[in-house]
Amino acid sequence: MSRRVRQRVEGNGFVSPSCCSVIGGDEDIAPKAQASVDWTSLSYDTVLLLFTRLNYRDRASLASTCRTWRSLGASSCLWSSLDLRPHKFDLSMASSLAARCANLQKVRFRGLDSADAIVNLRARDLREISGDYCRKITDATLSMIAARHEALESLQLGPDFCERITSDAIKVIAFCCPKLRKLRLSGMRDVNSEAIESLAKHCPQLCDVGFLDCLNINEEALGKVVSLRYLSVAGTINMNWRVAAESWEKLPRLTALDASRTSVDHVAVSRLMKSSQSLRVVCALNCPLLEHDVNVRGKLLIAMFNNAFKFDDNSKTPRDVFAYWRDLISKEDKSIDETMRWIEWIISHSLLRMAESNSQALNSFWLNHGAKLLLRLMQSSQEDVQERAATGLATFIVVDDENASIDCGRAEAVMRDGGIRLLLKLANSWREGLQSEAAKAIANLSVNANVAKAVAEEGGINVLAGLAKSMNRLVAEEAAGGLWNLSVGEEHKNEIAQAGGVNALVKLIFRWPNGCDGVLERAAGALANLAADDKCSTEVARAGGVHALVMLARNCKYEGAQEQAARALANLAAHGDSNNNNAAVGQEAGALEALVQLTKSPHEGVQQEAAGALWNLSFDDKNRESIAAFGGVEALVALAKSCSDASTGLQERAAGALWGLSVSEANSIAIGQEGGIPPLIALAGSEAEDVHETAAGALWNLAFNPGNALRIVAEGGVIALVHLCSSSVSKMARFMAALALAYMFDGRMDEYAMIGSSSAESTSKSVSLPGARIKALKHIESFITTFMEPQVFAAAALSSAPSMLAQVSEKVRIPEVGHLRCSGSEIGRFVTMLRNPSPILKACAAFALVQFTIPGGRHAMHHASLMQNAGEARILRSAAAAANMPREAKIFAKIVLRNLEHHQAECSKGKKSIIL
Repeated sequence: MSRRVRQRVEGNGFVSPSCCSVIGGDEDIAPKAQASVDWTSLSYDTVLLLFTRLNYRDRASLASTCRTWRSLGASSCLWSSLDLRPHKFDLSMASSLAARCANLQKVRFRGLDSADAIVNLRARDLREISGDYCRKITDATLSMIAARHEALESLQLGPDFCERITSDAIKVIAFCCPKLRKLRLSGMRDVNSEAIESLAKHCPQLCDVGFLDCLNINEEALGKVVSLRYLSVAGTINMNWRVAAESWEKLPRLTALDASRTSVDHVAVSRLMKSSQSLRVVCALNCPLLEHDVNVRGKLLIAMFNNAFKFDDNSKTPRDVFAYWRDLISKEDKSIDETMRWIEWIISHSLLRMAESNSQALNSFWLNHGAKLLLRLMQSSQEDVQERAATGLATFIVVDDENASIDCGRAEAVMRDGGIRLLLKLANSWREGLQSEAAKAIANLSVNANVAKAVAEEGGINVLAGLAKSMNRLVAEEAAGGLWNLSVGEEHKNEIAQAGGVNALVKLIFRWPNGCDGVLERAAGALANLAADDKCSTEVARAGGVHALVMLARNCKYEGAQEQAARALANLAAHGDSNNNNAAVGQEAGALEALVQLTKSPHEGVQQEAAGALWNLSFDDKNRESIAAFGGVEALVALAKSCSDASTGLQERAAGALWGLSVSEANSIAIGQEGGIPPLIALAGSEAEDVHETAAGALWNLAFNPGNALRIVAEGGVIALVHLCSSSVSKMARFMAALALAYMFDGRMDEYAMIGSSSAESTSKSVSLPGARIKALKHIESFITTFMEPQVFAAAALSSAPSMLAQVSEKVRIPEVGHLRCSGSEIGRFVTMLRNPSPILKACAAFALVQFTIPGGRHAMHHASLMQNAGEARILRSAAAAANMPREAKIFAKIVLRNLEHHQAECSKGKKSIIL
């Protein structure tokens, strides 16, 4: 990770110690500052070392701080190599760097724009060019690069396919770059004989050729490149191995051949290894037609079925298999180091391709050898091999990328073999390419809970939180992904917050608000997980997370980031009882309007999380009215109507948001008029418990209004509610269905129907209210009866002893009801219902009041206070003593009175404590 040193510079040239961690890596660790560092006193060698640890952008920025450092920053030794991948590199950036690149020897780039800009560096002595993400690079671009760099010795493009490059470009390279020694290209369609013969003619020093994952190669022409020492045709499809063996066995210097992932067979391999005098190594990984080993003394065949992988399974770290291979190859070969470096390169490439194929047939190989090979390659001295090994490690464990599922056996094999420590070491490197790939592997591995624990124990959270502050977008993106996975569950949330992860994630959203979809989705996803914790949610809000997430919900067009931003806002708003985040989200400009608009998204995940956020936010009175003002009623009714075939998560949240809005009388009426009742009735018929429970809650609220009650009856809601009341496995759903039916048939709807029978509110559907009433009361009675244990109730009817009432209370209690919060008008309606002529409704009302006032419920004290302030105790005492009151209603009324006394006593204790 690179940081700008110019931040927080204090008056006299001193920098606070928190800014001094510029150097960091696997072998270069910055000294711990005791107090402060005087940068002006550093030796030139130290400053130059500092410069070498920065990417080209930060290097140029640091050089601008003073005249001395500007001179040092222009030193030719700093500009012999450039990695252009971490940041955007285009024509303007190339022009600004050109003055420093006179002695540039090596360049790594990414993508077409960077390739086009390379020629503007005017680095005529460039020796090595390596590029990835090359699918869009054309013959014209590659030819221009070759024409401007005649001293080129190495050209590598891959591992992604170079689909637009043809043999014509290879001929230009051959003609323009006579000093070429290494040429590796991936994914070309055809490499014809003219192109290969041009290389043989014009590039006499060409010793390393790789045409990987190509469609067609002229095997006979390759036999004419007599300077070849290393040849790779891995993954090439249409190979004639009889011609290849006949042509290549005559190559006088051929030392190593890579035929991995091809149709090479035993005959071709045997002929090459026995006939070629110079050939020492054949790599043939994942070759289905090569069925058994070929033993030739002094020569090595690397295949998946033989004993080439000499790992010590009892060791915690893999034995150095490359040292074993070195012993098998002739020790008299002076170029043994070069050969081993080539082996590392081609194996890392093939392992990555095999990992990308995601074949379960390779599972045994990965568990026994593949994982250990990748870990060994991560210790290579070649940076591109290390990166590719880390990428392979991140890839081979993934089973289903879309659903974020990994192979636990493979993940834990990496952990057992010391992979976590190796990856964290790479992540601590000062090289940003290694940081990015290592962070990606750590993120994927952390999907497994055991590996996530190991990552945390090894200090991985601090490492990822640090990388999330990187100015390199790719590094920050992968680090945010790691924090996202580690923040699943409760185990690591507080540690992430303590490591500065919350602040880093919020700043990522502000740093890259546009065009960086991966960063935004991962940062918002991690914040969403963290916001589920009460303490961490406060930290998110304090760090400016509300503003950042609302900005994301309003402005970002990428559905992944929208979904995670909405989920994060939903989780922030879920702690209304313990902090003020719910109100804070509602007060943030544009928040509620943006969430209402997201419910109209074409993407189901976005709709679901937006509806969930509105559900949580609707618990605040001001938010509830503001949501309606921004068109929330219409949007959520439309969503409920359209989600009949959607996921249960979306159905639940759509019903839940309408439930939350319907607490307001005005919103309740608006939902009914907008047509929200039919879709809620349909959702009440869902087999999913969460869905029909939430729909029952919404219908209960709506039924409080007699006009809505009549609509529920007219739309067939009685049947749906009766079914829930009698058959749902959820006691909560059955309870709310019973209360909705009680509202509908306590007499108010009948009065409304009589008054408004000729108005526009009335329905033309033929409904028998008396018949519906009989059915409803029957099932309400059956519901209450299920809680009445005959012996206990018989004893309670004879004795009002506290112990007996406590026993009944425990028998009838529905714990989930303690989360419901009723208004004074709702409580008053149940008290009034105690005087209803129907004994069933009397019992139902008393039963409901018991549930709402049982000590221990979240809102029990609130409900008791409402009843005390309204003088409802008098009515309850009257009900408990009335001769015409059903036995169970009398018992329930006595329990409610006892509950009120308990809460009053608790309230008095609280006041005394305050006085003391």
